[in-house]
Amino acid sequence: MKFKILVVDDEKNIREGIAASLEMDGYVTACAASGDEGWKLFGKGDIDLVITDLKMSGMDGTELMRRILAETPGFPVIILTGHGSVETAVSAMREGAWDFLTKPVNLDRLSLLIKRALENRELVLRNRDIEADLERSRLAKNMVGKSPIMRKLLDTVSRVAPTRASILITGESGVGKELIADAIHEFSPRKGNPLIKVNCAALSSGILESELFGHEKGAFTGAVSRRRGRFELANGGTLFLDEIGEIDQNIQIKLLRVLQEREFERVGGEETIETDVRIVAATNKDLKDEIEKGNFREDLYFRLNVVSIHVPPLRERKDDIPIITASFLKKFAAENGKIVEGIHEKAFSRLYAYDWPGNIRELQNCIESAVVMCNKNLICEEDLPPALQSSGSEDWVRVPLNCSLEEAEKIIIRGVINFHKGNKSKAAESLGIGRKTLHRKVGDSEQ
Repeated sequence: MKFKILVVDDEKNIREGIAASLEMDGYVTACAASGDEGWKLFGKGDIDLVITDLKMSGMDGTELMRRILAETPGFPVIILTGHGSVETAVSAMREGAWDFLTKPVNLDRLSLLIKRALENRELVLRNRDIEADLERSRLAKNMVGKSPIMRKLLDTVSRVAPTRASILITGESGVGKELIADAIHEFSPRKGNPLIKVNCAALSSGILESELFGHEKGAFTGAVSRRRGRFELANGGTLFLDEIGEIDQNIQIKLLRVLQEREFERVGGEETIETDVRIVAATNKDLKDEIEKGNFREDLYFRLNVVSIHVPPLRERKDDIPIITASFLKKFAAENGKIVEGIHEKAFSRLYAYDWPGNIRELQNCIESAVVMCNKNLICEEDLPPALQSSGSEDWVRVPLNCSLEEAEKIIIRGVINFHKGNKSKAAESLGIGRKTLHRKVGDSEQ
């Protein structure tokens, strides 16, 4: 894709000379002899950058710049000025001009400014697109994604959420199982009632029993008063049991009874308490394997697993990395009081090349660290944690067998871009397609 640059100057030799130099650099140019003519050409909508003289009869360069920025905030405008008007040019930069050059124009310097301005604009537009996708694809809280795998997952969530069915969420540590539980509750008729969460792996057997079912005064040493358990507190709502594979056989039996009969007794108590609780459980273990080993009851497994939702690891849905990253970037930039507009292509290549054994949680920590380390408006390679900096290009890519042909094509194209260190022109040439086709197939908002 060739960029089109508009050159506005009332001196014919200057505007035509600049245009000729730019065309030698591979740009398409348009020329205007006045600010009014330049404004009309800009209105056609196919201009990527404007170079304008400051002093012109009629509409001057400052007014042209103001109109352009009012119409398209952040648009790159480079000001040309004589030595006597440098102060005015500096003032124009405060109003939003990208930079200025004094006449006679140093063409090498102009070429460098144009390159940087266009690269910056591409990055800003790309990250705006990602943020728009982020808002459109948000289902609940921080659970985002638009890959085919994620769309199918979110569709399943939207269908099962309104029901009473118990749900078992499986997946590796850090994939976002708790966010799925949040979404199920958020989109269920129980939304206005409590969502109570228990990490079963974090509590010993005795404490977990009391946490779940409550206890009576004097039930054990230290039980100085009656205490309601999570089943009582969650009545009418949802109880999320994380790491369900860690509970022992005694509690498994009591949990099975609650699921079957919807009633229980507090520890040390005789009163039978009825409960209306929807159970959503999660585990990173293979519960069928745990059943074979005798660690988990098969009847409890079938009670919990009325509907099964598997959350895939991040390495199997890398198309979601840009939008998830944008979510974390926005969050941590705000928390740290920083203005970070996006991630540089080379840094993103590192994110995409990495396999993310810690999944979403590891990506979250990576972006938080990068925001803290970043001292520019874009996160660069050197801002990433050491593990990411060493995730260099490889001469192969991994394509999941369960992905669509379109997704596989994107993975391969991204892999080639990564191999060429972010150079999309070389990647397009290597693939035998045009740069414009490469942008269309992968999507600017995802690169």
